[in-house]
Amino acid sequence: MAIRVSLLLLVFLSSAVVSFSLYEDQVGLMDWHQRYIGKVKHAVFHTQKAGRKRVIVSTEENVVASLDLRHGEIFWRHVLGTNDAIDGVDIALGKYVITLSSQGSTLRAWNLPDGQMVWETSLHSAQSSKSLLSVPINLKVDKDYPILVFGGGYLHAVSAIDGEVLWKKDFTAEGFEVQRVLQPPESSIIYVLGFLHSSEAVVYQIDSKTGEVVAQKSMVFPGGFSGAISSVSSDKVVVLDSTRSILVTIGFLDGDINFQKTPISDLVENSGNAEILSPLLSNMLAVKVNKRTIFVRVGGEGKLEVVDSLSDETAMSDSLPVADDQVAFASAHHEGSKIQLMVKLVDDLDTVLLRESIEMDQHRGHVDKVFINNYIKTDRSNGFRALIVMEDHSLLLLQQGAIVWSREEGLASVTDVTTAELPVEKDGVSVAKVEHTLVDWLKGHMLKLKGSLLLASPEDVAAIQEMRMKSSGRSKLTRDHNGFRKLFIALTRAGKLFALHTGDGRIVWSMLLNSPTKSEACERPSGINLYQWQVPHHHAMDENPSVLVVGRCGSDSSAPGVLSFVDVYTGKEISSSDIGHSVVRVMPLPFTDSTEQRLHLIADTEGHIHLYPKTSEALSIFQREFQNVYWYTVEGDDGIIRGQGMKSSCAGETADEYCFTTKELWTVVFPSESEKIISTLTRKPNEVVHTQAKVSTDQDLLYKYVSRNLLFVATVSPKGAGEIGSVTPEESALVVYLIDTITGRILHRLSHQGCQGPVHAVFSENWVVYHYFNLRAHKHEVTVVEIYDQSRAENKNVWKLVLGKHNLTAPISSYSRPEMFTKSQSYFFAQSVKTIAVTSTAKGITSKQLLIGTIGDQILALDKRFVDPRRTLNPSQAEKEEGIIPLTDSLPIIPQSYITHSLKVEGLRGIVTAPAKLESTTHVFAYGVDLFYTRLAPSKTYDSLTDDFSYALLLITIVALVAAIYITWVVSEKKELSEKWR
Repeated sequence: MAIRVSLLLLVFLSSAVVSFSLYEDQVGLMDWHQRYIGKVKHAVFHTQKAGRKRVIVSTEENVVASLDLRHGEIFWRHVLGTNDAIDGVDIALGKYVITLSSQGSTLRAWNLPDGQMVWETSLHSAQSSKSLLSVPINLKVDKDYPILVFGGGYLHAVSAIDGEVLWKKDFTAEGFEVQRVLQPPESSIIYVLGFLHSSEAVVYQIDSKTGEVVAQKSMVFPGGFSGAISSVSSDKVVVLDSTRSILVTIGFLDGDINFQKTPISDLVENSGNAEILSPLLSNMLAVKVNKRTIFVRVGGEGKLEVVDSLSDETAMSDSLPVADDQVAFASAHHEGSKIQLMVKLVDDLDTVLLRESIEMDQHRGHVDKVFINNYIKTDRSNGFRALIVMEDHSLLLLQQGAIVWSREEGLASVTDVTTAELPVEKDGVSVAKVEHTLVDWLKGHMLKLKGSLLLASPEDVAAIQEMRMKSSGRSKLTRDHNGFRKLFIALTRAGKLFALHTGDGRIVWSMLLNSPTKSEACERPSGINLYQWQVPHHHAMDENPSVLVVGRCGSDSSAPGVLSFVDVYTGKEISSSDIGHSVVRVMPLPFTDSTEQRLHLIADTEGHIHLYPKTSEALSIFQREFQNVYWYTVEGDDGIIRGQGMKSSCAGETADEYCFTTKELWTVVFPSESEKIISTLTRKPNEVVHTQAKVSTDQDLLYKYVSRNLLFVATVSPKGAGEIGSVTPEESALVVYLIDTITGRILHRLSHQGCQGPVHAVFSENWVVYHYFNLRAHKHEVTVVEIYDQSRAENKNVWKLVLGKHNLTAPISSYSRPEMFTKSQSYFFAQSVKTIAVTSTAKGITSKQLLIGTIGDQILALDKRFVDPRRTLNPSQAEKEEGIIPLTDSLPIIPQSYITHSLKVEGLRGIVTAPAKLESTTHVFAYGVDLFYTRLAPSKTYDSLTDDFSYALLLITIVALVAAIYITWVVSEKKELSEKWR
């Protein structure tokens, strides 16, 4: 009976699944979560009524949110889909937030106080066109005037109360491009102004109640229009002609159209091409010409007159009604370390209502956008607050000459992440700095003991958590012996670097890569990627580590590149340079020079390779490995993968000794009529593999085929490259390849008939796991492929491995034909996936977990044992002892395995893992619109005591054992003495 119980217990333990959960007092100790909204592009203030004052914003990350004007906190927000870009936002009826998105095809109303959706209306769309949202001024009180929406070639009138479409007008048949929809106050006529074939201005007069066309007028303009337009009044607009050198005032009073032409040269001397800026000003427009912004007033008969001129770095707001029927606007620009803010009257630019100079806490670049709001001060005068969007995407509220609050919204658009160590602590920290007195020490451990015995009150739980936060030292700016304190260096779309502390997520330093902007040749660089440049070891601790930021002077791949080197400890830019050639690809090499600077190769569009750093030592190191440097290029649109190698030094007058030419070694061409490349992936270059051998269930050895030169490629039928469900199972097939990038040899090919992408994959050690959609089963699937080396079959004896009599250290060449075999298995998976990563540890000993970013913007930790291709329906006793789980057709989704708990990483785009010094632990950092960090121990913390370990309980146990031993000894002595007296 005992044997049976033991066997049952062994079976239970072997098939048990490790789940992870937190106690209440552990929340926030090893993880943190930060919420963002992204770069603001629309803002509407709501401050009229008593109660919470807020600003409604929409962003480039497709977020609509309500922010507290006092502290900048998020009242509520909604993150729309990646293809649901917000075109406009406004407030209707004083209680609804109206958003227009998806190129004018989706109109939504949100409840202003709590953000709950009130209604949603899908609008008919027939073609791609400009999207316009017009909420009449009368609708901002309690009257139900229709909301006017133009998009997809249709003009819709929608009720603000329930979202019902009252009427629609089709403008697709005429080829009419609507530019403005205007409705004068207290008028029932809607004016729709647009261009026909970019050369004829057409004005429709439409009844706002019925949608019927009351009148239509058109007039041909011989010069044609460029499309840039500005509304200056309810019956006038100003547009540029096709040459962008003439301003044309179009008047349509009572439906009659008239043109008034004014050459830019009459307004500005030596003028070039002009650009109409976006601010909506009453009877005035802003025009950018000759790197200056000029204000042009529009007279009663369409006559134009320049009234002011500003720097082109100045941002302007829309006009805002203030007291006494006056209209004002704000302008802001960055000057030195300050922001210069001015509010002027539109009708009289000499009247300055507000002039402030606000000191900046850090360099944030130029002012990109400004939105203003007015309020009445206690002395009954007008006060103004300004919402500023900076070049680095940060959001600031300025009021009364100070920054009320700021938000680092650049972190909502992280593009690349790397890790860095903190500096070594020079002087040790004494125990007295952590535990002040013996009383505090005893009090703390008594609280921990109460928590361990589940006797702690809510106040005790809060005290325990606060004590742990103080004593853990997790937010110190020095490294710890476990490697828990690190820096995550994040590069954003705006070209700004952030150093985030793993302890609490705070920003240690930030730096906008502004030095390239000082160069006339590169006014607006954009960051591409981030690389570790210098990582000093103990013998070179006098050098600070640094990172390399590779940028580009423009969006085109042929634009010249920019390199910037940044000190990781201080956040200061060490140096930067315009390298004079384009950047197509950056390849870090596994070589460093005497100063620990890593060698990098940069490929340009001309097929040349450039070596960095440009030093004689780096050149000599590279020349020794010249013939062993290989790489590949993927031409996804053409279905071609090419293998490249080094050829010789560049020739020509402009070439230097650090430039090299390349040669093509091999080419893999996929037939365009049947296959299209949709995904490629390689192993991490810095991944650590603990051992190449794996002991199988029959005590034989399986040798992992571990190669850094393997490339995973996924292709799909051209018809199946669209969205899921756009084709039938017979029309689509998914094929995956494993290709050696040295020789171009296809090592493995696997076909999935009736399946399509998107494919999300992760490659680690000798296995690859990928996720796709099965059209036949109407489910998502996950497939694992493991690769083993068969050329070492004679070394299957375990004793040879133990005694060292094996050939694991024998050199292996990619040119020798590999003898390998694969094992694969597929499973159903219940969720769609955004990204997949895998945990990584310092020595590679700890079991691995897949980190799956789900469609719900959460991260699921799945044990690698669930995707073991050796799983069977009825595992043998030996397989159970090894920990092989019985085979099921689906992978389990255990709620406790979500490492994000109940949180969401909205807009999840990527997951980065980094090892800690402690082998059991790995760092996990996820980014999207939000940021999330946690520490994971896939095999639990087998090599350390947990943070909540009760030292007091251990001390009491030891004392009790010592007392028990002493008492037992005394009793034994007395008993022995009494026996001797008998």
